[in-house]
Amino acid sequence: MLKRVVRLLIAFPAALLLITLAVSNRHSVRMILDPFRPERPALAVDMPFYFFLFGALVAGVVLGGWATWVSQSQWRKTARERAQDAMKWRAEADRLARERDAQVAAAGTPARALAVVR
Repeated sequence: MLKRVVRLLIAFPAALLLITLAVSNRHSVRMILDPFRPERPALAVDMPFYFFLFGALVAGVVLGGWATWVSQSQWRKTARERAQDAMKWRAEADRLARERDAQVAAAGTPARALAVVR
């Protein structure tokens, strides 16, 4: 419940700010993508200014997420390796426990009498 309230306290002002930004920047802007002939560009885009602002925001979020994901790859690899080691050692412990139980059963001694206190 507290998380929802905190999200709403952050989301509503952010949404209000973004809507205000979009409404106040509705005028059309030309983005020229030809650095060699700006007076007669081969490629230019005319869009409202807030499209460029939101595009930059989305590009920043995507690039930041990608950079974080790439920088954490070593930790994901370490976690995978340690999980595989843990599974290997757990299987080894289970195998040894089965062997011990088989030896106890073959000797005819009750398993409770030979159980190791952990």
